[in-house]
Formats: sequence, structure tokens, C-alpha cells
Amino acid sequence: MSRADRLAGLLEERDLDSLLVSNLVNVRYLTGFTGSNGACVVSRDERLFLTDSRYVEQAKQQVRDFELLEASRELLGDLAQRLRGRAGFDDAHVSVKAHGLLASKLADAVDLVPAGGLVEQLRAIKDDSELAAMRAATAVADAAYDRLRQDGLSGRTELEVARSIVRFLEDEGADEVSFPPIVAAGAHGALPHAEPRDEEIPRGTLVVVDLGARVDGYCSDCTRTLATGPLDERPSEGYEVVRAAQAAALEEVRAGAVCKEVDERARERVTSGFGIGFDHGLGHGVGLEVHEAPRLARTAEGTLEAGNTVTVEPGLYVPGEFGIRIEDLVAVTERGCEVLTGFPKELVTVDG
Repeated sequence: MSRADRLAGLLEERDLDSLLVSNLVNVRYLTGFTGSNGACVVSRDERLFLTDSRYVEQAKQQVRDFELLEASRELLGDLAQRLRGRAGFDDAHVSVKAHGLLASKLADAVDLVPAGGLVEQLRAIKDDSELAAMRAATAVADAAYDRLRQDGLSGRTELEVARSIVRFLEDEGADEVSFPPIVAAGAHGALPHAEPRDEEIPRGTLVVVDLGARVDGYCSDCTRTLATGPLDERPSEGYEVVRAAQAAALEEVRAGAVCKEVDERARERVTSGFGIGFDHGLGHGVGLEVHEAPRLARTAEGTLEAGNTVTVEPGLYVPGEFGIRIEDLVAVTERGCEVLTGFPKELVTVDG
């Protein structure tokens, strides 16, 4: 069954006659189209893809399982004419202006209703081709960590290291990076979303490095905290606490696991082991986007399903001293999980 056919099945559950898909990530997922102007309409008996003249030839090569229609660059007017009955639209991705234009072009018999999240629901379960792309993206990211181990960190600036990671990932075959790399040494690592600075990395400290590659459209995401020489007792102790918490969380990840309970397992281990915890969620889904469903967090709803791909990334952040995060990307299975990332999680010293 194609992705569009599975989406059509969800329309029946929502009592929809058709669905407009305009978010380009969702369009790519359904059709294979990678251009910058395209949209599609899915109904129980139609699969329509619309783009303008600039992308018709590209669409002929990429789009599968859809009838290709050429439209003006402003697609909404043409799309509106293709909607029927109760027509769903993704309210999370359609602006107020676009919604107004769309509504003004609809036939009188069409009822435009919010229907966000349907494609994302399908995207949360990865098929074999998607997992293959994510394994390839993860292998490239692992190679970047191996390169850091060879080249070292101390004496280089955070910004220099971050830029070298981008160049390496692209040279090794990534389409692009999943996100700008984080490189944060010492006290700067206590900021979970630290931006690399033009400041030299010293010896004898921890460095949080968070990076990911995109291959065939699919992302990887991995964090390791590396040492640049011998450490004091407190950061060494903190590292082992986070490593144990991450291992405990990985043991909980399997189909049927309650998302917020997996988060709680890791959070409790960090808090009880070091006296402070972490404020961010334990993890998030990864796929065509580096942040997608499902979530592992205190406020997360639902359970994990086989085919989900999620990060497991507990952290420890001590303001003014250091930060630690260990993150794997994993694929959820019926009995546990497949850890896609391969770089060691024992504390690796890259200098001295």
C-alpha cells in the first residue's frame, strides 16, 4: 500500500472527502518531490500533484503514484478547484492569509476544515527505505566523531571545530547538515543550545558536540561529550551519572512503552545521581525533519510504536562549570530498540 493510500485510509477515519497537503516536507514524503513549489490533493479516489512550469520536468522524474498537473506559481487557486466535500487542510502549516485566499476560491459545496497532523502520523513510522537512509546519515555522523578524535579539540576554537564538522559531513556524502553543529566547551556546555564561539577550547575540560547529517533527505542526530585531558572528580562523576541514565532509558525503549515514563526513568537517574536534573525532554522523533513526532518528555502523550525513530539524550548542566549530554538515535522495535549511532559512549579523551 502506498503512502498516499494509507493517508486516504486516515481520511475516512476523520470523515474527510479530500485533503490538501502544502507543507513541502509532507509533499516530499507522499510524492518524492524535492522542489520548492508543489502541493497535492489526496481523496479516496484521486491523487493529484500540482506544480508550476519551472518544476514540471523535475516532477515527471520524481513524483510517483500521483497525477501531475501544471498550475500557476500561486498554487492555491488551482488547488481550491480540486477540493471536494469536507476538505481538510493542515492548519499547522497554512497561514491566515493563505487560508483566506483558499477559502475565497472554493466552490460553495466545499467545507474547509482543519486536519493537521495526518501526514505526520504516517511519517512517525519509518519503512525500510527510510531506515536505510537514516543508517547512512548516522554512519556519516559517526565518521565525523572519529575525525574529531584524530584531529583533537584543544587549541582550536569552538567555531573552527563547528565549521570543520560541516565541511567533513558534506565531503563524506551528506546532502547537508541536519542542523548547525553545537560545540561548547567547559561552562559554555551548560547551555543546552549553545552556539559555537570564536574562543579557544582549553585542555582538561568537557566539550559537548552535537551534530547530524542529512542523507537522501533523512536526518541523523547524535551528541557526545568529549574530554580534552584529565578531568576533576566532579565532571567525571557527572559524566558517569548521565551515561548510566542514558543506558537505563535505552532499556525502556520498545513498542508500547509510555513516552513520558521513558523520560521519567532517565530524569530520575540523573537527579538522584547528581542532585540536579535537565529541563529539556529526553528525546524527539527524527526523520525528514530533525524534530518530529513522537516525543519523549514529561508532557508527552501516547506510547512508542515499532518503526519510530527517536533520540535518547539525557543531560546534566551545571551553570558556571560544565555541561554533559549523551545522545543516540534509535529505531524502536517490538522488543527493544536498535541503536543507530555507533561512536563510543565511554568518556573519550581527544587530547592529552
